[in-house]
Order: sequence, then structure tokens, then C-alpha cells
Amino acid sequence: MTGSTITIGAAGGGHFSAYLARPEGAAAPAIVVIQEIFGVNQVMRDICDWLAAEGFIALCPDLFWRIEPDIQLTDQSKGEWDRAFALFKAFDRDRGMADIEASRAAAAALAGATGKVGAVGYCLGGHMAYRTACETPVDASVGYYGVGIEGALDRAAGIARPLMLHIAAKDGFVPPEAQAKIAAGLGSNPLVTLHSYAGQDHAFARTGGAHYDAAAATLANDRTLAFFRQHLG
Repeated sequence: MTGSTITIGAAGGGHFSAYLARPEGAAAPAIVVIQEIFGVNQVMRDICDWLAAEGFIALCPDLFWRIEPDIQLTDQSKGEWDRAFALFKAFDRDRGMADIEASRAAAAALAGATGKVGAVGYCLGGHMAYRTACETPVDASVGYYGVGIEGALDRAAGIARPLMLHIAAKDGFVPPEAQAKIAAGLGSNPLVTLHSYAGQDHAFARTGGAHYDAAAATLANDRTLAFFRQHLG
């Protein structure tokens, strides 16, 4: 398993970077890893490396490149949180979706890729993973504690392939009424699997984060791996 940086051409011109981690051995399906509000930082690279160790090609595109390329923040200081929220507010989600689709297509065409591509996202990326399921031909998507999905349920008619959402029951950014709307809007869709984690707050799977919970993170990650093995194999 090795990590490197590649360049992807953007729709409409320009290029952006993406962290790429590859597994050892034979051809493998790919997964686009969609960043949190902190950029393609060590947490995102570690997720890619974990997925590669589990047998997937993992590609994490720099979705903030149109604002400022190569953002790498942590969640360890107020200044970094303030910068992350400013980036979150400035981020153009429609352009971000175009970059995710470009990344999906690039991942499918990588040497050693089987052509099957999934997506997994966290926080902002969790929302974008939901939209990826609604708006692209991705083969399977997983979102962790996505913020604002309840405001984009009108896009759910576009879901044509499996989607799994991990929802933190005590998420400070996704209150109970938002969770209820998500359950009502998506719960009856046979392509959608919703998992709620009692007592967990936002980013419970972010290693080293204030709300990290090892047991809940392991459960969610095991479910994610099983889901991708089922639908990308």
C-alpha cells in the first residue's frame, strides 16, 4: 500500500490535486473519499490508507482548491475551527459536485481499477456523499454525520444505487427534527440504509477528535467495509 498525489482535470478548466492510496496486489474497486471542512489533512489521508489496507483504491480530492489549494487544518485550535467554518461557508457545493464527478471518473479509469467506484464522506463530505448518490453514477455511497441532508431531500429521487448514512443521534449540527426529516424522506427507500448511533455526537468516528468513540467508530467502519464489499465487489 502506497500513498501519492495525482492531478485531476476539472470540468470547465483547471486542475486539482487528490491523495491516492493503493492496495497491494490485483485489480481493485475504487472509493472517492470526500473531505471534512478541514481539507485533505492527515485524518483524510489516514482514511485513504485504511481503505487501501482493506483492498480498495482510495482517492481524496481537494475540494477547496477553488478557494485555496492544499488546505490542511486540524480540529485542535479555535483558529483552525474558525478557518474551517469560513471555508465551509465559501464552498460552492455545485462546483464541488462537478469535482467529485470528475474524481469518480478518474478513479474508474486508474490503472488497476476494476471500474467500480464508491464514495464515502464525512461531515460536509457526508452531505456531499448523499448528493453523490443522488446526482452521479457512483456504484455505492456512504455518508458519516452529513450536515444539511434534510434540506436536500428533494434530490432523493435521483438515488439509483445503494446509499448508507451513519447518523449521530446527539449530533449538535443535525438536531432531532432534522434527523426525523431524513428518516421520513429516506427511510422507506429500499436503496437506503440508515444507521443511528445512540448517544453519539458529530464526528464520533474522527480519530483524535473531541467526540471520538472507538466502539461506535469501529461499528460504523465495519458496516462501511461490508457495504462496499457487497456493492463494489
